[in-house]
Amino acid sequence: MGEAENRPHAILIAYPLQGHVIPSIHLAIKLASRGFVVSFVNTESIHHQIFKAQSLKDEDIFAKARKSNLDIRYYTVSDGLPLDFDRSLNHDQFMASVLHVLSAHVEELVHKIVQSSPPANCLIADTFFVWPSVIAKKFGLVNVSFWTEPALVYTLYYHMDLLRMNGHMGLHDNREDTIDYIPGVPSIEPGDLMSYLQDTDTSTVVHQIIFKCFQDVKAADLVLCNTVQELEPSIVSALDAEKPFYAIGPIFTPGFSKSSVPTSLWAELDCIHWLDSKPNGSVLYVSFGSYAHVSKHEVMEIASGLLLSGVNFLWVLRPDIVSSDDNDILPEGFLDESRERGMVVQWCNQIEVLKHPAIGGFFTHTGWNSILESIWCKIPLLCFPLLTDQFTNRKLVVDDWKVGLDINKKLKISRKDVAAKINELMSGNSRNELAKKMDGLHKTIQNALTDEGSSEKNLNQFINDLTSLISKKCRVD
Repeated sequence: MGEAENRPHAILIAYPLQGHVIPSIHLAIKLASRGFVVSFVNTESIHHQIFKAQSLKDEDIFAKARKSNLDIRYYTVSDGLPLDFDRSLNHDQFMASVLHVLSAHVEELVHKIVQSSPPANCLIADTFFVWPSVIAKKFGLVNVSFWTEPALVYTLYYHMDLLRMNGHMGLHDNREDTIDYIPGVPSIEPGDLMSYLQDTDTSTVVHQIIFKCFQDVKAADLVLCNTVQELEPSIVSALDAEKPFYAIGPIFTPGFSKSSVPTSLWAELDCIHWLDSKPNGSVLYVSFGSYAHVSKHEVMEIASGLLLSGVNFLWVLRPDIVSSDDNDILPEGFLDESRERGMVVQWCNQIEVLKHPAIGGFFTHTGWNSILESIWCKIPLLCFPLLTDQFTNRKLVVDDWKVGLDINKKLKISRKDVAAKINELMSGNSRNELAKKMDGLHKTIQNALTDEGSSEKNLNQFINDLTSLISKKCRVD
């Protein structure tokens, strides 16, 4: 077999949500730049949304990347639902299809890819998929799990059996005292667990996915994580003692530039000219991500709080943020009243916005990609977690690293609280301390990506370990 045939050839399958697709695409580019052949798989629905939003001329989103001599091959697969099915409005049906139907289509595609040249020898699949171990075993592939969230969230899911055993999960009256028995986690309050672990009803389709995928990941050969070792040292060490676990984040585009591979599911409006007209550090960026929903009442209170605060703001208000069929969600007169100092858009390029010197703070849902991007750009955070990992991410940002402030979600959100917290973030007494802590965190993650940094060393170790496992499988086969 020639040298080209011995190259790692990874089939990389992204979970069909934008917050998972983005780091998966960046990982594909990173691995391809190290000599991997990467067969990247999106669902047809995700591909269709990207294609439509970006008005692409080429059906292949990696066409530009390949011009840089990166061997990334692009495939799409059905998630089992029609393209025009509203996955945002019908979330549970969408998740049920991902759980029960997608794997059959994936298996058919993997069967085709493993016969290509060079032959595929490794499966890298998002941890939230429930089937990687079965497909990897069937086709003789090294099984790599890719976790796109912090190690803290991974280890809490991984140790759900301990949470159950100790009465902190799955009961109608879960214990409310401090959790201090998860390996590598000194302590965590029950209210800081992911929303799905706080639920008393654990029979939903999303719970089924979580339970099954964290059973399946126990059979993975290696785990990649989009975190930085120095941010979560004791957790990463504890997980690595269980199974090879590599902290290789933050997984960004080279130079933190705009990606050559389109990833956005919505058309991006250019906000840069507007930001250019504002003083440095004067604009609050407001965005609640690509997935979570808020109530109409919450949008009204946030809008009123923005007006009360008096600050300049750029607000990303997704078309389906309340519901796909309700577009009239802002208070009457809000756009006229805020015209001089506010801009509301449906979507934008977040990296370009956060890099802009006019941005002074980020009012966020506390999604993991947003947190990593904010740390890179040294932008302090105002945290408004809405679901899933965001409550746990908030703990890291506010309690552990002290680079952000809380909006107390346990109380009903009010315009006065929103205005007060915005002013504290943008110009209050805590601003200097937040900036100082954020500067230190920025240096930590920047250093991790240098040649001698932890993430670079961990990625090199992963490649060495993977190559060794591929060689062993080839000898056995």
